[in-house]
This record gives sequence, structure tokens and C-alpha cells, in this order.
Amino acid sequence: MSSPLLEVEVLSTVFPGVPREVPVVDEVSFTIDEGEVLALVGESGCGKSMTALSVMRLVPKPGRIDRGRITMNGRDVRALSIPEIRKLRGHEISMIFQEPMTSLNPVVTVGKQVVEAIQLHEAVDFATARKRTIELFERVGIPDAAPRFDVYPHQLSGGLKQRVMIAMALSTRPKLLIADEPTTALDVTIQAQILELLRDLQRDSGMSILLITHDLGVVNELSDRVAVMYAGRIVEYADRDELYRSPAHPYSIGLLKSNPALSAPGQALPEIPGVVPPPNEWPAGCRFANRCERVLDVCRNEIPDATQTQENRTVSCHAVAAEVAGG
Repeated sequence: MSSPLLEVEVLSTVFPGVPREVPVVDEVSFTIDEGEVLALVGESGCGKSMTALSVMRLVPKPGRIDRGRITMNGRDVRALSIPEIRKLRGHEISMIFQEPMTSLNPVVTVGKQVVEAIQLHEAVDFATARKRTIELFERVGIPDAAPRFDVYPHQLSGGLKQRVMIAMALSTRPKLLIADEPTTALDVTIQAQILELLRDLQRDSGMSILLITHDLGVVNELSDRVAVMYAGRIVEYADRDELYRSPAHPYSIGLLKSNPALSAPGQALPEIPGVVPPPNEWPAGCRFANRCERVLDVCRNEIPDATQTQENRTVSCHAVAAEVAGG
């Protein structure tokens, strides 16, 4: 059996705090195989984007990766030198950041920004990079691709800006694309177009995708497997169809029940009571305990280990572990 393209093992990323450092990503583990789409899903502030930035070694200061292993295509990412990690980001991993409106330089034409990305990683002249940029614009569905090479970001709609960001991410033919909330702030029609584009690009190129989102509708459209994240930890890890058919963790169950796209028309949506605690207030035990209908005494004092409930599924829940142990 071949090794995963990306393997993340017990990754923890911390920021300064009082009286101790605060983990915002806490012992996170997952793998992504070649050609696979893994969705990392959870509420805002749960640590999804920081997980992606950690994989890219782009954690903003004063944060830092405290421990864990990140292996990309057999290479230890944490052990790479600065020149090596910069080369890896372009040639093997690319990222679509959350806000195309703020990710593009407002005073440089969109075409030149993609050309710069190409020339940063390849020894090609401007004319060659320009030709490839226009081809990329056409590939991601930007109309009038050649004239749009010379426009500035403010002259484009949100959907076209997002397509420029996707073109830039694809410009160096990465093996892994990290898409951080790729449809945020776009209207429903444009969201559907971007999702269809990502699905087509992934199918045609065979690249892997780490999809970061809070939208379970997006997860259902694109992903092969799903890692559900809550308060810095992965609480359920399963094939997409299995998760949607029978979620096991109480948080996963609540997420699916409260999603309008997955509910019957006119049906009242149940809410998950309470709010996600901030990292500096995480409890000693299970971080979902104060919002959980199945809470046990042990939940308030001990963080649950990941219990394998099926061949490709793990759940971090004391109640689920008790069920498995009891047969």
C-alpha cells in the first residue's frame, strides 16, 4: 500500500498566553492520499485555518508549531530549510486563502500577480509566463481571459477574484491544493460555479485537496473523507457517505441536524446549545461536554482518545467508546 501524500501526526500549534501557552491546534492527525479530497469541517474559530497554515509553515508570529510531524510526499516539512519550504509551497502545495478581496495586491494587475507566482518558482521569461497565465484564466472559466490579464482586482467581481486566486494556486501544478473557505462571501450561484470548477479541476489533474469549510453542503459536494473539528481537536474522522448516513459524535450529529441544506423544507432546525469555548478557556476534559446531551462524569475530567468504530472511522467520545467496549 502506498504512503499518503500528506500525513499529519499529533500536530499542536500554540500561541502565548497567561499563565501558559494556549494550543489552538491540539494533537491533530489526518492523512490525504493522492487524488483525494479531505474536508476539515467545523465552526469558525475551531482551528481549521490554523491547521492549514501549520501544514504550510505559515503560522503567524508569535504563534509556533509546538510538536507533531508533517510529512509531504515523504519529506519532513518541519525539518526543511527556509529555501526548501518556499520551494515546497510552490511546487507541491498551494493554498487558496479565505478572502480573495484581501489576498490580491490592489495595485498590481491580476495577470502580473499570477506571472510573478510562476516566475518565482520557474525560470521562464515574461512572455511564456503570460501565455500560461492566460491559459490558466481560460481553464478556470474567466471570460475574455486575455483582456482581463491587464485589469486590477477592484475591476473584478468576487467570483472572478476567486477564480484568479484558483488560477494562481494552480500555476505551479501543485500535488496538493489547500482551499480555505473557497466560497465564503460569494452568492449561491457563484458558490455553485466555484465548487463545480474545483471538482472538475481535481478530476482532470488528479491533485489532492484539503478543503477547509464550515459548510456541510460544500463538504457533501466535494469531499471523499471528512475530519470534524471542534475546539482545536478532531472529534470524528470518517468517509463522507458514512458520516452523512450515521454521524457518531454528538457534535457531528448536531452539525448535520442544524444544517439547512440537509433538512426537509419547512422543518424547524435544532440548535446546538451554548458556544465554542475560546482556547484559553478550554476545559480539562472533553471540550464539547458543556454542550453535549450524552455527557458522562468522565467527560468533564478526561479528554477522550480516538476510538476506531469502523475500518476507516474514528470517534473521540467517551460515550461512543463505552458503547464499543460494551459490544
